[in-house]
Amino acid sequence: MGVMASTPDTLMQAVQAVADTWSGDGRLEGMPGPQLAALGDALGVLLRLTGAAVSQVASEVDRQSRPELGADSFAKQQGHPNARSFLATTLGTSNGEAAKFVQVGVATAPRLMITGEELPALHPHVGEALSNGTIGKDAAGAIIHMLDDVAPRVHPDELDKAEQILADEAARLSLDQLRGLLTRAEAHLDPDGVEPKEEELRAQTSVSVRQDRTGMIVITAKVDPERGAPIVSVLEAMVAQELSAQRDDKGRSGLPPRPIQQMQADALVAVFEHYIGCDHKDMPLPGATVVIRVEAKDLQNGTGFGLIDGIDQPVCIQTVRRMAGGGSLVGWIMSEGREVLDWGRQKRLFTPPQKMLLAERDGGCAGCGAPPGRCKAHHIRWWSRGGRTDIDNGVLLCSSCHHRIHDNGWDIRVEGTGIGARVWLIPPAAVDPSRTPRPAIRRRFDVVA
Repeated sequence: MGVMASTPDTLMQAVQAVADTWSGDGRLEGMPGPQLAALGDALGVLLRLTGAAVSQVASEVDRQSRPELGADSFAKQQGHPNARSFLATTLGTSNGEAAKFVQVGVATAPRLMITGEELPALHPHVGEALSNGTIGKDAAGAIIHMLDDVAPRVHPDELDKAEQILADEAARLSLDQLRGLLTRAEAHLDPDGVEPKEEELRAQTSVSVRQDRTGMIVITAKVDPERGAPIVSVLEAMVAQELSAQRDDKGRSGLPPRPIQQMQADALVAVFEHYIGCDHKDMPLPGATVVIRVEAKDLQNGTGFGLIDGIDQPVCIQTVRRMAGGGSLVGWIMSEGREVLDWGRQKRLFTPPQKMLLAERDGGCAGCGAPPGRCKAHHIRWWSRGGRTDIDNGVLLCSSCHHRIHDNGWDIRVEGTGIGARVWLIPPAAVDPSRTPRPAIRRRFDVVA
């Protein structure tokens, strides 16, 4: 399979699209929302296509600067020791960033052999998405890095299928969301590699505490998923309580909303103050429950892996079983043999089992991907308008996305039934005149399963 390379014509078309959108007097102040959104989209395409073109050039510079060429190396002829140095100087970037362009270019460009024979690219699906401007250089590099890591342990056909799916999915995700997706994809492709990775993460666990020159206490911590899950769960629950209180206050206090980082810092302090000042009995905190999701067959057979709500890195079955021994700290959701509960008009509020099932389907906030602990179950068709308290009429949303969707005219559509259904967010005409449905964010990666 060949890869269609970016061309000067493609770049010029993207530049022209930006110029056409950025029309008028050229001022951004007061630009209408739809025009500003269109300008952002056009600039995004141009940025991605430029990255693709740089990657292609970097690949050729690297090929013509091979060490075995000696003094005939292109880079040396230009006064540089290697391709990275030439590119970093020419592009005005670091050697590390130049190396990323080379890596992506080499992995996505057709291979030219010494004999003159041209072979397909190592990663043709990523290369095609890159050259079409649907994904950027960083997204392409992240996909390539993960696939190359697992390649020795995965059948080539599975790798090819995963690459195609990931290249398609990456076009709809931010880079941070893609990294979470790749973490889950790696576990699906190489489940036997989850436990060794856990051991590596446990070995890297550390906490350092120091005072800076202003007197602030600086805490830097790295904690493996198993032991970090209770920390994340408690912090998320305490932050969710404050966000709920802010929402109920409705600005009456006159205090501005606080950044999440400040809320988390206060929550951490509160936990330690509680520990020092009490008899260490359990501290009641609704929502502070560690939930592990695992396939019933995997739990029974000791295979596969589990997913902890709020934690991107999967954990092996041995860790799932060990955490289960912690008792009330851990909640369980089995993905087979579960009954989906529908209450119709009999109950106004979604029950805890229903919320668990919605978390399994939505993976967190359907709008932004916030962890389930920071979300509430909301009726898609409002209860006041005859909506039913059924799974297919429910969706998990954080407070911010809930208000954005309901106040700004967004609609939600569910295709299918139960936890296998797909959720779509439909923007208002003011945002997108065509009202093209946008897939809701799923933090749990299952498209390669």
